Amino acid sequence: MMSYNPMRNLPADAGYKAGDVLVLCGELFGRGYANGIVEQARAKGMTIIGTTVGRRESDGTLRALNPEELAAAEALLGGTIINIPLEAGFDMEPAANGVTPLDQLKGAKPDEWAGIRFDWQAMEESRAAGTKRLKANLAAVSAELAKLVPAGANLLLVHTMAGGIPRARLFMPLLNRVFKGQGDKYLSSEDFWRSDLGKLCDWSFNEVTADSLAYLIDETAPLRDKVAAAGGKVTYAAYGYHGCEVQINGAYTWQSYTPYLQGWAKMRLEDHAASAWEKGIKATVYNCPEILTNSSALFLGVEISLYPLLAALTTEGGAIAAEVKEACKALLAEGATLEKMLQSANDYLASPLMKPFAGIDAWPHHSTKEQMEFMLSRSAELIAMNANPKEIVCSVLSGAVFRGVGRLMLDSSWDPQASVWWLNHDVIAKSLAKN
Repeated sequence: MMSYNPMRNLPADAGYKAGDVLVLCGELFGRGYANGIVEQARAKGMTIIGTTVGRRESDGTLRALNPEELAAAEALLGGTIINIPLEAGFDMEPAANGVTPLDQLKGAKPDEWAGIRFDWQAMEESRAAGTKRLKANLAAVSAELAKLVPAGANLLLVHTMAGGIPRARLFMPLLNRVFKGQGDKYLSSEDFWRSDLGKLCDWSFNEVTADSLAYLIDETAPLRDKVAAAGGKVTYAAYGYHGCEVQINGAYTWQSYTPYLQGWAKMRLEDHAASAWEKGIKATVYNCPEILTNSSALFLGVEISLYPLLAALTTEGGAIAAEVKEACKALLAEGATLEKMLQSANDYLASPLMKPFAGIDAWPHHSTKEQMEFMLSRSAELIAMNANPKEIVCSVLSGAVFRGVGRLMLDSSWDPQASVWWLNHDVIAKSLAKN
């Protein structure tokens, strides 16, 4: 049974210091949530160690990074990377008959999506093979970490694995219809989710987004024992999403992006953290606010919930509010104002049309045609208020969110208090004001 647990007060400053280690379990790409905690850890003098998902050859073989790729990845991270592929998932894993899930989709066309059927026995064999590979590579990474973590050091393992859309060509046109479709292009998320393709996505999202945390916890047991024996402590932090409180009509109110098909996997992620917690292992999922990143670009409309962060910053005070607002104002189109943006976002979030999607107990919700058209048109209107569609207010606000999230996660992980926290706009704004 889910227990809603919003973080209302700022945790005490973390006691991490030089010599302590932060490990990013999942490769860092571009700018996003993980950058926030890496920057906070670096400011504390912590050693940053990264990992990689590896790369696939043209024949499907998974390999480690080559020297050029490794150098680029380490430069982006600003730390050493353990070059053992931690790709999660199973879409390219052969079953006993040599057929991969992607092979089962060869020749399939997007307009035939509803009639596609899979060999689920072969799919299960592929899933088991992917799990076996990932767990073996996690054990190898754990063994390397045992050599790198100094005696007496504290260790924070940050799980960043997410996603899991199978890499078959027909998925993107279909998912574009699910997440961006209007009129004749609209595809009901519920209809898609109930199809064989939806079931495959469900399996894949669970494996990549959720179960990878359980495998990480299991395979680092020897590392935990070694660190603890030397006087250090080990904690785990993971990135979740389960809706977020933002200001709507002046009051902090839970809302979420719809349709968020990864939501079931995100709840499974919370379950894994809770199971670890019951065993005395300090693993915490931090449910973060919506931001706009390279990976979230598919979910057009998710950024509407970002605009009320401006109101939260005003409410919670601090010089950072003026700083963020000035950076946002510099990006506005002629005639646009932050007040107009906020009002437009608020009108959307407060609309009677959105009331059926306001229940956290029934989350995640499936889309309706009317809701999608309203969301996508409002998203377009708000983005049009920016002078340059490639340099938008949401980028500034996203950066503020992942900085706030990074501070909260690092500080909270020093003395963990729960297996799941919601980091809503109120505590994000308080964290930014403190900085």
